[in-house]
Amino acid sequence: MNFCAIDFGTSNSAIAIEADSGMRLVPLEGEQLTMPTAVFYCTDADDLPPAALPGPGGDDTLPRCFGRAAVQAYIDGYEGRLMRSMKSVLGTALIDQTTEVGQGLGVRYLDIVTGYLRHLRNQAEKAGGQPLKQVVLGRPVYFVDDEPERDAAAQASLEAAARAVGFADIAFQFEPIAAAFDFEQHCTQEEHVLVADIGGGTSDFSVVRVGPERARRTERRDDILANHGIHIAGTDFDRHLSLARIMPMLGLGGFGPSVLGQPPRPVPSRVYFDLTTWHLINTVYQPSRVAELRNMVEFYGEPAHHRRLMKVVSERLGHALVGRAEAAKIAVAEGGATDIDLGLIEAGLHNGLDADQADQALRADLERIVACARDTVQQAGLKPEQLGALYFTGGSTGLKLLTDALQAAFPGARAVRGDRLASVATGLGLYAKRLFTA
Repeated sequence: MNFCAIDFGTSNSAIAIEADSGMRLVPLEGEQLTMPTAVFYCTDADDLPPAALPGPGGDDTLPRCFGRAAVQAYIDGYEGRLMRSMKSVLGTALIDQTTEVGQGLGVRYLDIVTGYLRHLRNQAEKAGGQPLKQVVLGRPVYFVDDEPERDAAAQASLEAAARAVGFADIAFQFEPIAAAFDFEQHCTQEEHVLVADIGGGTSDFSVVRVGPERARRTERRDDILANHGIHIAGTDFDRHLSLARIMPMLGLGGFGPSVLGQPPRPVPSRVYFDLTTWHLINTVYQPSRVAELRNMVEFYGEPAHHRRLMKVVSERLGHALVGRAEAAKIAVAEGGATDIDLGLIEAGLHNGLDADQADQALRADLERIVACARDTVQQAGLKPEQLGALYFTGGSTGLKLLTDALQAAFPGARAVRGDRLASVATGLGLYAKRLFTA
């Protein structure tokens, strides 16, 4: 065995290696088979989290934590920088830029991705007992919407990261296609399935012809009838919920005082959008930006809003607020309403979120996702009633508002729910075994 399959996701990742019965997922944190795509760079060598690992050497020597341990280190207040949603940087100009992680120390975004892939590979090699040289990497249908050059650049960056950690033979497979291979393991008859793979960064759809006889074939190109995607998913949901229910408490949508009888001016909104976008949050903490925001007090008709904003900026609470939005989304997805505790900003500060408010905040996103699904079926040359199944995978398919909207678009297809976090990795593993043992 010298091959594996990696699902490098926006929110969560997994890796599969060969086993006696086929492929198996590698435990990455305790018994957990998936791990948050998160890295915490530790900048205080005298006060390290228990799970901190040494850097790989060279120019990237900072100790770090991965996955749940990374998030916990951030929550526990250790000195350093939490990085999440690194996949979203692929295909952007940021990938070759350096980001500050603390105390004047910087790390290239590409090196952050490389370090995370190296950790996955190390865990898999420990589990399998031998080096891994071949890999199938999952990729979304589109890293970047409607920009083929940037999309190709995103895949090239991911491939460069994989080579940097020691993989010599690298192949790619679309993530929704991989999910279809996982679904196919349980098929009893030939049918058309619409795979809805909706994670943290993208909503990807594929129409695939599956069946027990077709599963034995190594070449499946003619069974892939269409694939399509859109760069809207879980992190966008978190951002829009934060913009709707958290950022107004800091002044978004507010107005400044009326001056000399002139109509009050809206509060400038850019900072709020940056504070709700993972890879832009740290740009708000730059000294020049902080000084600019501090001098904008006269733009605020409600002084408390400016005071709260400066509290968030000065104490670097942006990532914590996105986490609050994500937790609220999950709570509403599980049913009922929730209360968003904002006591970290101001004692007693909070705001609610219920299903109707979530629907209002996310409606435009959901409509675009459903339209993308309809387009995929049309591109396959099928009518909605010709679908046998609608297969849900990806962390964001836990959102009932989303799955209800997709089911309503294809009422004749039976809804099947795969492992939201592991279906793609399992399917990538099946593909890797076919590819590298053929």
